[in-house]
Amino acid sequence: MQTVRFRIDFTPTCSLGPGKIALLETIGRTGSLRRAARELGMSYRYAWRLLDDINHMFAQPATTASVGGAGGGGVELTPFGTDLIRRYRALARRIDRLAQTAFRGIAVRTDAQSSAPVARKRLARSPARAK
Repeated sequence: MQTVRFRIDFTPTCSLGPGKIALLETIGRTGSLRRAARELGMSYRYAWRLLDDINHMFAQPATTASVGGAGGGGVELTPFGTDLIRRYRALARRIDRLAQTAFRGIAVRTDAQSSAPVARKRLARSPARAK
């Protein structure tokens, strides 16, 4: 089964793709940027920069943060952030369905059928290597 990964470029410096959406989803589930970054294998600084980009690219923020306190603070999705995820995932499902239809019946080579070993053999026979 193929998977389509896409990114929406709103401007040359403003884009939304699977990484930012995954970060928002994980924040929504964990309530913490630090935990979300850890789960996704990102540094806290990188995750913070992605989230800052998201929160500044639209007219309203996708998250709100609370600092300190007895619970230690956290991050939660705004209704806009939840809607952003919903819209992106709905579009991803539509694109996946289109890709499944468009490429139905096309055989894809597996690793065992790959042309990579053939290319290596050709390189080994080249005159420059024979010297």
